[in-house]
Amino acid sequence: MPPNDQMKLSATQTPKIIFDTDMGPDYDDIGALAVLHALADSGECEILATVASDAHPAIAPTIEVFNRYFGRPDLPVGAAPDGAPDFTAENGWNDTLVNTYAPELHGKTYPNGVNVYRQVLASQPDNSVTIVTVGFLSNLSGLLASQPDEHSELNGMELVKAKVKQLVAMAGLFPEGVEFNVIKDAPASVDVFDNWPTPILFSGFEIGTKILTGGKVAARSDDGPVTKGYQMNLKTYAGKEVANRQSWDQTAVLIAVRNPTDYFYVNGPGKFVVDEKGTDRWDPTIDAGHYFIVHKYPYQHIADAVEALMLHTPVK
Repeated sequence: MPPNDQMKLSATQTPKIIFDTDMGPDYDDIGALAVLHALADSGECEILATVASDAHPAIAPTIEVFNRYFGRPDLPVGAAPDGAPDFTAENGWNDTLVNTYAPELHGKTYPNGVNVYRQVLASQPDNSVTIVTVGFLSNLSGLLASQPDEHSELNGMELVKAKVKQLVAMAGLFPEGVEFNVIKDAPASVDVFDNWPTPILFSGFEIGTKILTGGKVAARSDDGPVTKGYQMNLKTYAGKEVANRQSWDQTAVLIAVRNPTDYFYVNGPGKFVVDEKGTDRWDPTIDAGHYFIVHKYPYQHIADAVEALMLHTPVK
């Protein structure tokens, strides 16, 4: 298990979160952002910024739709860097939500995500920020390569080392395999996981695939974007109707804010190794400050905890 001073903030500290998401094509990102806002509303964390890792033009606006819904319209939203993956779901759920709740956001210009990272990190105390990534590693690779600017005299590697407490990633398949978030921008994944200078805690594909949520959210009668997103996607995503959806991204938010050992076992240290094609494997013989979670409760126990947070409605 990782040491407490690396993987768990003390009870007197409120985790400060930058949330980095592809927010499509899959829709567990909706649940993850709902969980994050619920935890912020309960005082368990502070959201500093929300950043898109998918360059499709509807992604950043979709993030802003949810930030507005949860009463945080001024949260910084960053756009994916040049060269990041650029696509969304075939059923067009991103555009549907933006068209429904904030059509004026279509065509809005958002600041580059790397610039958002640099500005936000520079303003925070040392060793205080948790980055949660549930999409591609494009922004984080760009952050590591960034140079001193008007926000900080530190380069990207120095800035991360100074300001970031930990990185929590929904990424990989343990102990080995091929996973979507890692392989879609494989060069960025290799760069980040080889060079990131602070501890990394992983929630792998095998975790969220066993945790099924969303049915209770979709059954609600409210007209908010979380409910509408799940109603639409449970019926039409991938061309078939299902009762619930896997909860990959929600688990990363949960263990970034709350003590991961309250829900899972934590393995490590070791090293998460990614080859140039994006295939990953776990190497327990190298201490790179990497850890990963393993199930210890029945899946429904975790699903109930996650969906209870997903059902949170905005504080008025």
